[in-house]
Amino acid sequence: MGRGKIEIKLIENPTNRQVTYSKRRNGIFKKAHELSVLCDAKVSLIMFSKNNKMHEYISPGLTTKKIVDQYQKTLGDIDLWRSHYEKMLENLKKLKDINNKLRRQIRHRIGEGLDLDELSFQQLRTLEEDMVASIGKIRERKFHVIKTRTDTCRKKVKSLEQMNGNLLLELKEKCVIHPQFLLHDEGDEESAVALANGASTLYAFCQHHTHLNLPSHHQHHHHGEEPFKTDDLRLA
Repeated sequence: MGRGKIEIKLIENPTNRQVTYSKRRNGIFKKAHELSVLCDAKVSLIMFSKNNKMHEYISPGLTTKKIVDQYQKTLGDIDLWRSHYEKMLENLKKLKDINNKLRRQIRHRIGEGLDLDELSFQQLRTLEEDMVASIGKIRERKFHVIKTRTDTCRKKVKSLEQMNGNLLLELKEKCVIHPQFLLHDEGDEESAVALANGASTLYAFCQHHTHLNLPSHHQHHHHGEEPFKTDDLRLA
């Protein structure tokens, strides 16, 4: 049996409509390609779907512009680019006017004499008010940036002070518990001397800060006890 005749009308179901569009579009493009190859014809097809998605076929070696130019040349009395060119010129003129206006406003704000001479008293007054308002906004933003940076620096300083305090406490504990550094590596005498001298200096620094923070009656040594000498940490 032969195929029944299909009624040509809009397919109501969107899914079926899209499937039919895709199949028939591919079929048309296939026929266009066959026509272009078999008959050496110049074929151009432009197709837009319901969703404004464009599909195009053009014969190999051609461009859409070449096809349109040949179409316009063949008809002779139709200029397809004239209206588009005129719209572009009109849009270009508007952009130039906007650009000139902005340049003039910039020159007004930097105080160029020739441009200021053409302003009336009221225009100068309005310009002055605008500049004062702009300066206020700039100053407000500047103070905000300064405050933000200051707060950040204070947080960093506080963190570093806390780290420094922790290191001093740790150093103090080590100096009290281990007043002498014992080095067993006899082959590294220079490093041993440098390490011992550095430890002595650090211990003295630690003791100095400890005495500064203690009350006055704690700064004196008990009777009969000799003070700890930092020189004892140095190696001969």
